[in-house]
Amino acid sequence: MKKKIQTSFFCYSNHWPRRIRKIKKIVKMLLKTDNFGFEKNNFYFLNLVFLDDKKMKNINKKYRKKNTTTDVLTFVNLIKNNKKENEVYCDIFLSAETIKNEAKNNLINFYDHITHLIIHCFLHVNGYDHKKNSDFTKMKKQEEKILMKFNIKSPYFL
Repeated sequence: MKKKIQTSFFCYSNHWPRRIRKIKKIVKMLLKTDNFGFEKNNFYFLNLVFLDDKKMKNINKKYRKKNTTTDVLTFVNLIKNNKKENEVYCDIFLSAETIKNEAKNNLINFYDHITHLIIHCFLHVNGYDHKKNSDFTKMKKQEEKILMKFNIKSPYFL
């Protein structure tokens, strides 16, 4: 059975429009790999939402009680039904300003950085977390493994 993954892109910031086309290609390329753990018997609905820092700060404050912006937030909801297939709804929010500043400050190409962040989010969608050191190490290794496939250096060695 083939993976069932639907991606949607929403842009709510003037910082993103010129970048969306390339990001769609990156997402398509990433989803061709089998390193994320997407279950073949699930339907995935991945919404990538592109924001500015102000909107991201509002979402971070509302849902995480943090009054600051951040580069990315991932929210995942699993809906089990009576069939063998489940539905997984994922909202991935990305802030261009923060991502651009991080890339610049760490001397990383913007698209390499966004690729890493999307990989990070896709791993969250599939149960990876980084609340404990052991979980962080496991997630980091998987991120690096995927990044290597695309000849992108580990951001953890900076």
